[in-house]
Amino acid sequence: MRNEKLIHALGNCINHCNYCADACLDEENVAMMKNCIRMDRVCAEVCSTLAQVLATSYDDVQGLVDYCRKICQTCADECSKHEHQHCKDCAEVCRTCAAACSEFSI
Repeated sequence: MRNEKLIHALGNCINHCNYCADACLDEENVAMMKNCIRMDRVCAEVCSTLAQVLATSYDDVQGLVDYCRKICQTCADECSKHEHQHCKDCAEVCRTCAAACSEFSI
């Protein structure tokens, strides 16, 4: 499948962001996790949108790929501010997805 590597990275990022957002809701100080939860949700949505578009034969996607890379990096930066394992794991996967976006070519 065309773009298989990136689509796989996007799916992994979606899963980790959704898990992280949910796990953040179980943390003792949820208010402290507000930005992390919000960023996780946005990142999962952007990755989901890009994955769906990449699954078509539409080629004008570079702008969306670039935006997704930026959002994944922003999410990684936010998650890195927290010591929880789910945040650390999410940050790592977001960085991997950002790198896959950087390597993207039609």
